[in-house]
Amino acid sequence: MSTQSRPAPRVSIEAALALQNSGAVDEAERAFRALLLDDPNNKVAIYSLGVILIGREAVEEANQIFRHGCITTPDFAPNWFGYAVTCQKLGRWDQALLSYDEAIKADPHYVEAIVDKGVLLRNMLRHHDSLKCFERALEINPDHQTALGNYAILLSEFKQVDQSIALFDRLHRLYPNHDYIAGLLLYERMHIADWTNFASLRDEIIEGVREGRKVCKSLPFMALSDSAQDQFTCGRIFADHYAPKARDPLWSGDSYRHDKLRIAYVSPDLREHPVGHLMAGLFAHHDRSRVETIAISLGIDDRSALRDRIRSNFDNFIEARGVASNKIAEKMREMEVDCAIDLAGYTADSRTEIFAYRPAPVQINFLGYPGTLGVDYMDYLIADRHVIPPEHQTFFTEKILYMPDTYLPTDRSLKSAEATPTRADCGLPDEGVVFCSFSHDYKISPPLWRVWMSLLAKVPGAVLWLVARNEETKANFRNAAEMSGISGKRLVFAARVPRVEDHLARYRLADLFLDTWPYNAHTTAADALGVGLPVLTYQGGAFPARVASSLLHAIGLPEMITQSWADYEALALALVADPVRLATLKAKLSANKMTHPLFDTEKFCRAFEDLLFSVAHSQPKSGV
Repeated sequence: MSTQSRPAPRVSIEAALALQNSGAVDEAERAFRALLLDDPNNKVAIYSLGVILIGREAVEEANQIFRHGCITTPDFAPNWFGYAVTCQKLGRWDQALLSYDEAIKADPHYVEAIVDKGVLLRNMLRHHDSLKCFERALEINPDHQTALGNYAILLSEFKQVDQSIALFDRLHRLYPNHDYIAGLLLYERMHIADWTNFASLRDEIIEGVREGRKVCKSLPFMALSDSAQDQFTCGRIFADHYAPKARDPLWSGDSYRHDKLRIAYVSPDLREHPVGHLMAGLFAHHDRSRVETIAISLGIDDRSALRDRIRSNFDNFIEARGVASNKIAEKMREMEVDCAIDLAGYTADSRTEIFAYRPAPVQINFLGYPGTLGVDYMDYLIADRHVIPPEHQTFFTEKILYMPDTYLPTDRSLKSAEATPTRADCGLPDEGVVFCSFSHDYKISPPLWRVWMSLLAKVPGAVLWLVARNEETKANFRNAAEMSGISGKRLVFAARVPRVEDHLARYRLADLFLDTWPYNAHTTAADALGVGLPVLTYQGGAFPARVASSLLHAIGLPEMITQSWADYEALALALVADPVRLATLKAKLSANKMTHPLFDTEKFCRAFEDLLFSVAHSQPKSGV
């Protein structure tokens, strides 16, 4: 008998496991396969071989092996766990949930199965059920690292801020190298203006990013650093971990020939959300003789008027909230999408992994996330030359497509309420300068706060008009003011109003909008300009800190762009000290709304479509 025809030598299960544990994976795989020839129902060999196959990305084969193990030894929890994991990877979420339940039934203390079930439920946006899983896992093991992290994140999403901060702080102390923990802790604190250890945590995060470590997710990092290089590094680190490319792309070079360019917008925010408001006008102005539009909605149906309006402006609106990402990608490939546009990036409830499957010839990062996704399967990013100067293109993995004026769409049809509320209605004093900043609280940090407090100190009677998520945030802002020598009573907080039109009308009561840094106001800056309130910005180095500059150029007010904190403060003081100058500026802004491109939605849409046609792999037939 030749050497090649001899059967693999039989080894004991103990020897095979020893090979696997030592890292001799090829030898271990041969040993487990040989064992299964003699005993096809050996539960340990089944599980161990399945684990090896998952590591080799042979998920379908692993799934079948685990399934056999579940049938032959239904009381062995690990094979149910392996079957659940592979079903989840294959997008068979309902079967995965049933299999996690079987694993837990076989072993009620199987923490990994409980935790992974919680992660799946969170991916399915079943957050309450997910929370229960992590609570159960922590009952079994109060220091379980993954359960602690996920539980804290869910509590944050449920706005239980104090509990989530306490858990993040505990995780940071127990597991200082836990993925992104320093960033998670600081970001959550920033949401309630809790600046405990701000400088030291920020420095720890920036140093960690420069060392290539997973210390902060890329979105929170935008509120901490104004370095385009550091933001690029952080984005690449996060992408390598969070959004790896699928092994087998769905689109592999096929040439489509459609009568119209087929565009798919993928977003969880096609509703009452800043992205929904910004995009609604663009959706409405698409030229249906040139393009066919598809919405892939990943988020909730909030039953709002905006949701209904958005839905009505699509040729095909697909509700995909509870659908696995690979199934969504397969549907997009089946529909022969020409251009797939990700409107979310790495923001809440996004699904970058849909694009990892490469469902379309052209894949574009746009609007919802002001930075690179750091992946090679996203072809383009739509921007303008103010937010990404040509010399900054090296900080993006995507090729940059430039809009002629600004990258940020606006909706000219969006109007503020005709009636302006009184100062008393809004809690503002009858007299005095009103500095306004309706940006998210996490965009406000100690360096910016010092400048704002200096303004209040130098403008007697002035107030700072803010928004805050809860009473704790308001108290923290007021305490920070008092520590700067400013009465907390000089901070006024805008209450929530049900209609966006009424919210916009309030801007008329302010004298000047103070932009944030290093993460600018984006939608809120556009809102302020649209109502006629001048925006003062400090232009930074990275994309998020240059958005207001883009808007100001597009509305013809570049004189409101400053390049340093000193200039920012000086210009604010000069404007509020000279009512005539400020009134002239407001009049110019009002006139420019009709003559400049910022609020010309139709012009924006035509330029946007032209960009898509310029890069589409399938051009429309002649005459279209």
